[in-house]
Amino acid sequence: MSWAKMLAMTKLKYLNTSALPYANGPLHFGHIAGVYLPADIYTRHLKLKGEHAVHISGSDEHGVAIMQNAQKAGRKYQDYVNDWHNTHKELFDRYQIQFDFFGQTSSDYHREETLMWFKVLNDKGMIEKRAEKQLQCQDCHNMLPDRFVEGECYVCDYKEARGDECPNCGTWIEPLKLKNPVCKFCSSKNVLAVDSYQWYLQLSKYHAKFQDWFKTKQNWRKSVVPFVESLSKDELVDRAITRDLDWGIDVPLPEAKGKKLYVWFDAPIGYVSNTKKWLETIGSKDDYLKDWWNSKDTVITNFIGKDNIIFHSIIFPVMSMASGIVNPVTELPANQYVNLEGKQFSKSKGWYVDADEAINMFGADALRFYLTSLIPETSDSSFTWKGLELKINSELANNLGNFVNRAMKFLASKWPEGIPASTFEAFVKEGRDVELAKFIKEQHALLDSHQIKKGQEHIMELGAMVNQFITEKAPWTQFKTDTNAAAETIATASAYTLALGVLLAPYVPGLSEKIVAYFGLKPSDASVAAIYRGDIEALKKVFANGFKLQVVPEGLVPKIDPLKIEELDAKLKAKATV
Repeated sequence: MSWAKMLAMTKLKYLNTSALPYANGPLHFGHIAGVYLPADIYTRHLKLKGEHAVHISGSDEHGVAIMQNAQKAGRKYQDYVNDWHNTHKELFDRYQIQFDFFGQTSSDYHREETLMWFKVLNDKGMIEKRAEKQLQCQDCHNMLPDRFVEGECYVCDYKEARGDECPNCGTWIEPLKLKNPVCKFCSSKNVLAVDSYQWYLQLSKYHAKFQDWFKTKQNWRKSVVPFVESLSKDELVDRAITRDLDWGIDVPLPEAKGKKLYVWFDAPIGYVSNTKKWLETIGSKDDYLKDWWNSKDTVITNFIGKDNIIFHSIIFPVMSMASGIVNPVTELPANQYVNLEGKQFSKSKGWYVDADEAINMFGADALRFYLTSLIPETSDSSFTWKGLELKINSELANNLGNFVNRAMKFLASKWPEGIPASTFEAFVKEGRDVELAKFIKEQHALLDSHQIKKGQEHIMELGAMVNQFITEKAPWTQFKTDTNAAAETIATASAYTLALGVLLAPYVPGLSEKIVAYFGLKPSDASVAAIYRGDIEALKKVFANGFKLQVVPEGLVPKIDPLKIEELDAKLKAKATV
C-alpha cells in the first residue's frame, strides 16, 4: 500500500526518538548535527503539518564509562549522571532542540520497564545462562567488561579499541579477541581470560524472522543496509546482556546476585519507558503500548549515529519482535560522523569545540543553520570555523537576509502606511502562487523522507531565486517612474518573505519568528501552520486587505567577523595535541 493511501485511511502517530546521550561528558557538534538537530527539525516539520508527532529521548546513565569517570571525580554515580543530564538538557534548550520528554535511565520508572522486558524475554526462552571466559586484571583483580579494557582492534588495528566497540571502524568488539589488552583500572597489561558466567540474549533463535523483517527495510540508507547485511546474513550472534558491575539495574534472578543488566540492553528500552512517563506527565489516557509503541498506526523513527546502528537495527528490533511488547522500528535515519577539520572530536586530546561557548558567540540560528548543512546523511562531514563563516555570511546573510532586508526596508520607507491589496494581484497573475504551492510540496517530500540537509538547501534555492527577482526588478528604480509597478514588486517580495519565514521554522526557529513578526504573526498562529502545509489561500489572506509592515526592519542576520574566525581557528590548533 502506498504512503499516500495510508495517510488517507488513517491518522498516523509519529513516534520520533533520538539516541540517548550518554551522561558522561559534554556534547559536541558531532552529536548535535548527527542526531539531535535532524530529529528536532523532522519533528517540528511534522507538527507544523498538523501530524501527531512527538520527540522522545533522555539520558543513558549506566555503563562502565560512567563508573570510571564518577570514581575518578570522587562522585556518587547518581549525582554524577544527574549533573550531566541537566547539563545536556540545558545545552539542548540553548540550541532550541525540543523534546516532548527527556528522561533518565537511572529512574525507578525505567528500571520497572526494563525488568518487565527481561521477565517477558526470559519467560519466552530468549535468555540463557552460560559459562564463558572473561578478561580479568591479574594485578588489581577486577573483572574487565566493556570499557574497563582497551586494546588493538582485531579488525582495523586501531590502538584504542574498547572492550565493547571500536570507535574507528564501528565493530562490536569481542573483548577476548582484543590484541594487547590493557586494564583501565590500573593500566596493567597483565590481563588474562578467566572462567565466569553471564546471561545471554539468544539472538540466533530469531535469525529467520529477523531476515524476513529486514527484507522490508531495503529502502533504509545505503550506509545502514549493507552493514546490517554483513552482520546478519549468515547468523545472528548471541550476546551477553549481564555484567559484573556495581552500578546499573540488578538482574532479577536469585542466582544472579551481583550481576547488572548490560547498558545496551536497558538503554533502548528507555525510549519506551520515557514514552510511558511522558503520557503520565501530560495526563493522557493513551496507553503507551496499545496506542503508541504497539499500534499499527504508529511510525517509529530512531535518529542515531552510525556507531549505534547494530543496536538499533538488530538487537532492539529482535528484542521487540521476540517479546511482542513493542513493534520494531519503522525508519532508521542513521547518520555518519561529523568530524572537526577531518579528525574525530576528542576532548582528551584538545580536538574539540565547546558547544556552549560557541552559542554564546554566534547564537542558535547561525549554528543550527551551519550544522544542518553538515548533517552527514550519506558520508562523514567536517566542521570548520571557516566553513561557519562562509555559510552564514554568503547564504544566510548575503542571500536570504539581504533579500528580506532590502524588500522590507524599502517597503517601510516608501509605503509606511502600507500597500493596497490590489498590488498582490501580480503574484497570482504571474502564476507564482501555483509555483509556490509546488515548491512547498517538494519541500515536504524531502523532509518526509528524512532528507533534512537537502530540505534546507531547497529553501535556500527559493531564497536565491527571490533575491535575483528583486535585483532584476529593482523596485527602487521602478519607483522613480512607476510607483504601482514598484509596489507590485514589493508585494510579491512580501509574499515570498512570509513564505520563507514560515518554511524556515523547523530549521532556524528564531529567525523564522522574526520574519513572520513583520506580518503581525506568531509561530503558534494557525495561519503559519496553514501556510506551512501549502495552503496558499492562507498566505493570500494575510494580504487580503493590503499590508502594512508590523515591525520596523533591522539587520536580520548579523555577519560573522572573519577576524573572530581566525582567532578561534588559531586557538583550536594551539590547544590540540593531535
